[in-house]
Amino acid sequence: MTRKQKKLLLRIIAAAIVTVLLFFIPVSGIPRLLLYMIPYLTVGYDILRRAALGIIHGQLFDENFLMALATVGAIIIAATDSGDYTEAVAVMLFYQIGELFQSCAFGKSRRNVAALMSIRPDTVNIESEGRISVVSPEEVDIGSITVVYPGEKIAIDGKITEGRSSLDTSPITGESIPREVKEGDSVTSGCVNLSGVLKIRTDRQFGESTVVKILALMEDAGKKKSRPEKFISRFSKIYTPAVCVAALLLALLPPVFTLTVSGRADFSEWIYRALTFLVISCPCALVISVPLTFFSGIGGAGKKGILIKGSGCLEALSRSDTVVFDKTGTLTHGVFEVTDIHSEALSKSRLLSIAASLESCSSHPIAKSIMKAAENVESTEVCDLKEIAGEGIVGCVNGSPAAIGNIALMKTLGVSLPDNIPEPIGARVHISSDGNYLGYIDLSDRIKESSAEGIAELKNAGIKKAFMLTGDNRITAKRIADRLGIDEVRYELLPGDKVTEIEKILKESKGNLVFVGDGINDAPALSRADVGIAMGGIGSDAAIEAADAVIMDDDPGKVALAVRLSKRCMSIVYQNIVFSVSVKLICLLLGAAGITDLWPAIFADVGVMVIAVLNSMRALW
Repeated sequence: MTRKQKKLLLRIIAAAIVTVLLFFIPVSGIPRLLLYMIPYLTVGYDILRRAALGIIHGQLFDENFLMALATVGAIIIAATDSGDYTEAVAVMLFYQIGELFQSCAFGKSRRNVAALMSIRPDTVNIESEGRISVVSPEEVDIGSITVVYPGEKIAIDGKITEGRSSLDTSPITGESIPREVKEGDSVTSGCVNLSGVLKIRTDRQFGESTVVKILALMEDAGKKKSRPEKFISRFSKIYTPAVCVAALLLALLPPVFTLTVSGRADFSEWIYRALTFLVISCPCALVISVPLTFFSGIGGAGKKGILIKGSGCLEALSRSDTVVFDKTGTLTHGVFEVTDIHSEALSKSRLLSIAASLESCSSHPIAKSIMKAAENVESTEVCDLKEIAGEGIVGCVNGSPAAIGNIALMKTLGVSLPDNIPEPIGARVHISSDGNYLGYIDLSDRIKESSAEGIAELKNAGIKKAFMLTGDNRITAKRIADRLGIDEVRYELLPGDKVTEIEKILKESKGNLVFVGDGINDAPALSRADVGIAMGGIGSDAAIEAADAVIMDDDPGKVALAVRLSKRCMSIVYQNIVFSVSVKLICLLLGAAGITDLWPAIFADVGVMVIAVLNSMRALW
């Protein structure tokens, strides 16, 4: 509990004890009124103060005004009639118990979001000329060497230049398994160093680092309201004045009517009913529970490594029925690996050795993949390497001219390819030596381990159709789509074609369309979709900025988690709306008819709020 919450709890306990003691004190008249003012003002002075300030500033119609009006009215009626002020004190007492409960619930939600906020480091260790100095993260330039000791947070994104360690990535990705890192690995700010000392060369400013962007996303999340929240805001502005007018009419019209008809009227009875009507009508359960549910949902998603930019996105995600995936970097790792080596002239290890030696001068992703596959293969001596853009590499292997590249390069060199070569699945490079064809190596993009399971989970979460967009050829695209359970694939697309395809799919889908991507070329598609989800780990800054939600560990399986969470969150919202409004309407009718008095009214009001808040808290988990 916060200090403020503890103080309110003490006031509630003190007021309750004094009220019970007053039952046993035989006093009446003004002394009795003054004694009951002690617990009443102890527990309710802040409500009265806020009501008075609202009147001064022209903001009459809020729950403070309603509660002040109802309890003061009850005191006036008791003073002129029974002299029993217990009811007025009890109304204020139970209302404050509800306020305390609400405050604790919001505090729990805020602590979940605050846990995300704690990933921001306050200082950074900088190494310069052999000395280490402690500076503010904002003072660190690109290219600086930061030193991160065990137990400290990485302050700024960069690449490890020295050291090995394990990183706790849970503050960023939600994953509990530590990640092993070594020299040459890229690391993300916000992660906690668990073991060895790391030296990291920064590759961006602190203001552009992952941790700062996460905080900005969380801070901006509350500004994007959903339709239910906008409805509640408009509803409150109309509802509160309306019930005040209705209570006034209830207090005046019936007794005036009976006065004109029979010459007698019980104004105190109808005023009491009007006060009961006001207490019951207080819309706090509705006003509190709806924003609390969204706040809890966003905080709960953040703990799982899913950053959602506001309740509007959460609502739109819940109404989605179609998901469109980019392939490379989203469903796949975006890294090629050797899948097949074929040669009738040489052994596979020999062909791989020649290929890796020829590719040793290239920085192309395919070249790197071939060299990685040949790490444990004995190298071959090569010389005079020359890269031909768009075709491949030529050089000498053991004194003979050799080449590695595509079919175009083989034709240029006059190398004849066998007729029985199957169509490639993925990328393929051909190798020749001294004008003779040696064989080929096939490479393909490795599918992420969670992709197939994630798409199956989407179907279980209510998504009707999953699409994949890719620039790959038909055979490669179809093979990957079949392995993943994708319903439909659009292939051989240029970057600009993605938006065009999304436009077509939007016309076909009945619900909202979700696009999941990672690269800078995905930014237009992320913006065009009803909901854009970016992969935050390897995703480009442009994609993350354009997206409505960000998955921090690049796990496509979490798209289904986000959809399920959004549907559950919206279910809780509508449960609270229906429940609160239904109970309110029943109690309002009972209060207006004089069937219930202030005691059951305040129990109904606080009880409905407590149940709605408890229900809202489920969104945290």
